[in-house]
Parts: sequence; structure tokens; C-alpha cells
Amino acid sequence: MERVRDEGIKELERYRDLPDVTAGSLEAAVQYVLEKIDNNLAVFAAKFPAPCSRNNIYPAIDNIEWTSSFWTGMLWLAYEITGRECYRQTAEAQLASYAKRINDKTATDTHDLGFLYSLSCVAAYKLTGNELAKQTALKAANLLINRYFEKARIIQAWGNLNDPNQRGRMIIDCCMNLPLLYWASIMTGDARYFNIAFNHARQAATYLIREDASTYHTFYMNVDTGEPLYGKTAQGYADNSCWARGQAWAIYGFPLSYIYAHDPELIAINKKLCNYFLNRLPQDEICYWDLIFTGGPEERDSSAAAIAVCGLLETAKRLPLSDPYRRIYENAALKILKSLIENYTTKNVPESNGLLVHGVYSKPGNLGVDECCIWGDYFYFEALVRVLKHWRLYW
Repeated sequence: MERVRDEGIKELERYRDLPDVTAGSLEAAVQYVLEKIDNNLAVFAAKFPAPCSRNNIYPAIDNIEWTSSFWTGMLWLAYEITGRECYRQTAEAQLASYAKRINDKTATDTHDLGFLYSLSCVAAYKLTGNELAKQTALKAANLLINRYFEKARIIQAWGNLNDPNQRGRMIIDCCMNLPLLYWASIMTGDARYFNIAFNHARQAATYLIREDASTYHTFYMNVDTGEPLYGKTAQGYADNSCWARGQAWAIYGFPLSYIYAHDPELIAINKKLCNYFLNRLPQDEICYWDLIFTGGPEERDSSAAAIAVCGLLETAKRLPLSDPYRRIYENAALKILKSLIENYTTKNVPESNGLLVHGVYSKPGNLGVDECCIWGDYFYFEALVRVLKHWRLYW
């Protein structure tokens, strides 16, 4: 991956010192999360939050979206950090919904099966040994590998595999869905799952990452010949800009593949992605919805910031103690998290049932702009748990 340039960190002093984040402030932030979850337990027991809020309120919907598991994942995090049975019971009660969804193939023509089943069923199995959760997650993994094209060595992101508008389209988000396959390989002893996940990760690194260490949101491959075609955005500002949440998915996704594949190139290239991201943050550390913007009136995306915190922390864990970037990424992650805690929660929007304000789902689609986004809430909570305890990944 030498073709990808490393621009370093241009304001190194900004992240040289540990920010003043106290254990008390982190614990208070967790308590606020738990209060919100408690308030939502009755509404979202058999239902799920919509992907994004409307006027900072999540509507309740059935298990039909790619985002359902972010709520279930928050329940598992709450159970882990408190030991309270109400969270486990609610999360376990939802497992039947995930089993029904995979058996009925409801909205399963998507790479997001990894999101859906890692944070719900894999988490349940890892924490409680639930056999239904294990078998359901393995069914999801089997559906996911059906989206793989052998010659192109990619998992198609969206839609029917013969849809001419989507055929051969991979997206940067999928880096986060691959852990479901790595896990399935461990559970079954079948190397197919691992090989498909790792091949896709390598193709993502080759084609979704540009020479300047920014990322395309999506990239098309000719699945009949394996030929790379062209990059294109879906939710970014332009085809040649860098959608902030996409960069954040990459920053977290590549170290997750490294955990299983132990390919040092994945960490080496991810450092370049982290540096590109950090170099484009405004003074309060919360990225704009596309990294082409570094100032001005465009919306921030707190959800991308929360994902990046988890990715920076995971990347730092995979670096040797002698690597100077290890401490830099830890400090940067804590600075971003501190800003989220102090300036981007719903504390000043008491009617909201969400956690983070100023998220963006899709600016081009005029969907969830300057709203709460349920994945942002999940990754914010995961980030807090990460810094307060030794956390075993659900991924």
C-alpha cells in the first residue's frame, strides 16, 4: 500500500498531551446514557428506534432497517457495565425478532447483515452463550457470503445481485461488517468465511482508499472480469470528496480485520487514514459531515466523530508501545470524546429520546440532517465503555 501517501499530523502539538478527561466526567456521561436507555426501555422493547430522529425524537419501528442492532447493542453494553438484568432480558427478548428476520429474509439484501447480527446475536452469544443467538448469527453469515463475487473478490453492498445499478458495488461501510464472517470462521472451522472477509478487506484497501489517504464511499468492480471501474459517492458531498462517516468506518473497520488476519499492512494504511481525518477537524474536534469542509456553516456529524473515537482507540491498541502515534491517537480520541460529552449530547434537548445531537444520516438525501443518529448513540456509548473498562469486542 505504498501508493497511499502519509501526510502525518499537521498540528501534532494539538494531540501531544492527554486531555483533562476525568473518570468522574466519564462515569457521569455513562449515567446519562443509562438514564436515556431506561426511559426508552418500554417503547423499544418490541420495537426499535428509526435510523435517525425527527426533531430529535426517534420514532419506533419494526426490525426492518440496517440500524436495529445499534439499540440492541446499547442494551448489551448497559448490561455489561451495570450487571442489571433488565437490560439483558430486553436484549434477549429481541433475539426472536432477529431470528425471524433472517428466516423470513426481511430486508436482508444488504452487506449490513454484519452490523445487524454482530451487535445483537454475536454479542448475546459472547456474553451469555445463547445458542439461538449463535445459530441465528451463523445464518446471517451464510447470507452475507452469498453476496460475494469470486473474480472481483468483493461483497456487493446493496440490492439484488443482478441489479445493474448496484452490481459490483462495494462500499467503505462494509469494513465494519466483516467481523461477522471472521467470527463465523472461528465458530465453524470453515475458512471460506475468513477468506471472503479478508479478500474484501484487501480490495477495500486497494480501491476504496485514494492515494492521499482519503476514501471513496463506494467503488464499482466488474464482477465478471474482476476489473476495477470507478469510485462514486452516495452520501458524501462529491465523488472526489471524503464523506466523514465513510472515513470513520474505515478507521474502525481496518483494525478489526487486523485483529483476525494479522496483516500489518492494514494497520500501516490505517494510520494514514487516521492522520487524514485528524488533519481536517475543526477546533472543537467534531468533524463536518464531509471532510471537504473544515469550517463554515455546514453541519457537523457527531455520529462520525463517535465512530472515529472507537476506531482511533482500537488502532492505538494495535500499535507497539514504541510507536509515537499510539499516544497521539489515544489523546485525539479522548479529545473528541470530551467534546462530544460537553457539547453534543441531548442534555439541552430534554424532550429528546436520543443521546447525540448534530448527527447527519444523508445530507444529499436530506435525511436525518442535524438530528440524532442511532449508530452515533451506540458508538458514543461504546467509546465510553472502552475507556472505563477492559471491553471485549462484540465485533
